[in-house]
Amino acid sequence: MTIDWTMRENVRANLRRMVKWILRKHGYPPGKQESATRTVLEQAEILCVGWMGDVGRPP
Repeated sequence: MTIDWTMRENVRANLRRMVKWILRKHGYPPGKQESATRTVLEQAEILCVGWMGDVGRPP
């Protein structure tokens, strides 16, 4: 059994928190952090769909 992080709001909130922490750590401008966080999560969702589509396929 796997947990679909795209459906669990508490997991998504934790991911947002981690992304914001990384942005702050590397000096990303505070005014652009919210937009960058949304972009990162959108990209992660797209990658997740791509990876899940590869499940069961031979390498």
